[in-house]
Amino acid sequence: MYRMILNETSYFGAGCRESIATEAARRGFKKAFLVTDKDLIRFNVADKVTEVLDRNGIPYEVFSDFKANPTITNVRQGVSAFQKSGADFIVALGGGSAIDTAKGIGIVANNPEFSDVRSLEGTAATRHKAVPTFALPTTAGTGAEVTINYVIIDEEATKKMVCVDPNDIPCVAIVDPELMYSMPKGLTAATGMDALTHAIESYITPGAWAMSDMMELKAIEMIAGNLKAAVDDGKNTAAREAMALAQYIAGMGFSNVGLGIVHSMAHPLGAHYDTPHGVANALLLPYVMEYNAASPAAPKYINIAKAMGVDTEGMTEAEGVKAAIEAVRALSLSIGIPQKLHEINVREEDLHQLSVDAFNDVCTGGNPRPTSVEDIEGLYRKAF
Repeated sequence: MYRMILNETSYFGAGCRESIATEAARRGFKKAFLVTDKDLIRFNVADKVTEVLDRNGIPYEVFSDFKANPTITNVRQGVSAFQKSGADFIVALGGGSAIDTAKGIGIVANNPEFSDVRSLEGTAATRHKAVPTFALPTTAGTGAEVTINYVIIDEEATKKMVCVDPNDIPCVAIVDPELMYSMPKGLTAATGMDALTHAIESYITPGAWAMSDMMELKAIEMIAGNLKAAVDDGKNTAAREAMALAQYIAGMGFSNVGLGIVHSMAHPLGAHYDTPHGVANALLLPYVMEYNAASPAAPKYINIAKAMGVDTEGMTEAEGVKAAIEAVRALSLSIGIPQKLHEINVREEDLHQLSVDAFNDVCTGGNPRPTSVEDIEGLYRKAF
C-alpha cells in the first residue's frame, strides 16, 4: 500500500503570491500571523508579501523571533504570540527555518496536549490539523511547503527532532520564484544541493514506488540542468524558476516515501555546530551514495546518472554507479560546496557522538542499506 499526501492547493509562477488574498477570502480568513525571519524583513523580501496583505485589507502580526535552526523555545514563544494575536491563519515566508517554525506553532496551537513540543518528535499522534497555513518558500531547496516533516532543535539534548505528521502540511503552497531572486550564491548552491539530496535519497529508499520515482527523476533532471546557472547568475530567471519548481517536485516525493542517512548524518551537524542543513547534505551526499551502492538500490544509479545529464548508453550497472556519484560530486564542486567536514569546523573528537545521534535519527530507517553506528562513523571519518 502506498500513500500520497500533498497540499490542498498550490500555486506556481512569478507573482503568484497575489493568491494569498484569493485563498484567504475563499476560506473566510480574517487575520494573518506572518512567520518570517529577520533577514527577510531587513532585505525587504517580506515587503513583497505584506504589500499583498495591505492592498487587500488583511490585517496581520509578524513573528520573527526564531533561529536559523529553530528551537523548542522558539516554537513555544510563537504559540504564545499566535494565541495573543487573534489571527485565524498563518502565512509562513522563508526557507525551512520559517516554515518549520510555523508548522510547529500551528500544530501546538491546535493540539495543546503537545505544548512541551518535545513529544512531537517522530510520528506524534496529533488529533487535529494545524492552524491553516499558507507557505511561501524563499529558497529553492527544502520543499518544506509541501512536506509533512519539520525539524526543531531540542536545546537541552543538543539534537534535531525530526517530526513527521500529516496534520502539519500547509493547506496552501505558493511557490513564487520572485521571492527567491535575492538569494545569494552560497545559499542558492546549498539549498539547491539540499533539493538534489532529497530527490536522490527518496529515489533509492526502499519505500520508493512508481509515482515517487517519476517525481524524483524529474527533479534530478531539472536541478542538474539549472542549479549551476542559478548560482552563477542570480538574474537568470529561467534557472531560478526551474529550481523553484524542482525543489517542490522533490518535496512531493520525499515527504511521502522518506529519506536516508545523508539526512541522518546532516541533522547532528546542525544541532551541534549550527551547520546550514543544505551544506551538510551536499557535503555528505557523494560519500553516502558510494556506501549505498552496495545495496539493492544499485541498479537505480544509472537512472540518476542519466537524469544528471550523463550519456549512459551501453553502461554496465557498475559504470552507472560510478557515473552517478561522479556527476553529483562534479556539480557540487562546480558551485563551491565544501568537500570535507574539517572545512566546516567539525571536530574529529565529536565524530563518535555524531554517529550515535545520526544512527538514532528517524531518517535512518529509510536508508536502502542497513547500517550501524560503526558504519556511520566510518563515513564521517571518510568525509572528515
